[in-house]
Amino acid sequence: MNILLWHVHGSWTTSFVQGPHTYLVPVTPDRGPDGLGRARTWDWPASVRELTPDELRSATIDMVVLQRPHEIDLAYEWTGRRPGTDVPAVYLEHNSPDGTAVGTRHALAGRDDIPVVHVTHFNRLMWDSGRAPTTVIEHGIIDPGHRFTGEERRAAVVVNEPVRRGRTTGTDLLPRFAAQVPLDVFGMGTDALAGHLGLPPERCRTRDLTQGELHTAMARCRLYLHPVRWTSLGLSLLEAMFLGLPVVALGTTETAEAVGKESGVVSNRFDVLEQAVRDFAEDPDRARETGLRARAAVQGRYGVERFLDDWELLMKEVTR
Repeated sequence: MNILLWHVHGSWTTSFVQGPHTYLVPVTPDRGPDGLGRARTWDWPASVRELTPDELRSATIDMVVLQRPHEIDLAYEWTGRRPGTDVPAVYLEHNSPDGTAVGTRHALAGRDDIPVVHVTHFNRLMWDSGRAPTTVIEHGIIDPGHRFTGEERRAAVVVNEPVRRGRTTGTDLLPRFAAQVPLDVFGMGTDALAGHLGLPPERCRTRDLTQGELHTAMARCRLYLHPVRWTSLGLSLLEAMFLGLPVVALGTTETAEAVGKESGVVSNRFDVLEQAVRDFAEDPDRARETGLRARAAVQGRYGVERFLDDWELLMKEVTR
């Protein structure tokens, strides 16, 4: 099949394009949000083809994977075909509701011709999807291998734009944890974080690395800290488990389901979380053993093969 999708979420798309299809990714001269084209920081196969809006007009398209509300009109403008009417389509919802769970209605809630695919069961529960058919296809991660060394008595945190996103990503909680163990905070827009929080560089080291560099640097840390209050399930959390890091995380959104009791400590109590951070930091053997259990758990649930199989089943249903 030829599948049209926009380059919106690089990590997720990297797993999706490992399937057996041809993936048509729009590209524009400015490579803006609607025309990023192929990824530059991820390794995508040759089956991912860049097409301009003019080329899309005459392209064979068997299915559209929508990820943002305006893509419905954009697909019609660029291809001449209406998603859900002229060409089969699904809407992939990456996020939890931005507003309250009881007051946020999904953009596709008023139509029943485009299924909404959620990436976690929590998200499906919290969105008001109205008439739209819904399903869940959980994340799939390309296994980076067991890399844990834990040689640095530090906690890894991965978050993009932590200053702007603030309480959503638990940025305000970082000083509390930095008092227990030094932090390595990875991600875009982290350069001003230590100053914003009033933390000395030795307690909060920040770096924006490529994917390959990130995995190696994370694996040097003694544990992975996930202070996020309200976002969808972070792929970096699952990647940390694949790498063999033990997890300390807030018990919010889908995290408790993903991590489980054997892979680390999940709680909403500050005293429990702080003690867990100290325990893993001071006991490298316990950190390694827990990390091995985390890796086994995440391999069983979030492997890329299961992810691709789930998508194949859905695509057959949508296009038959």
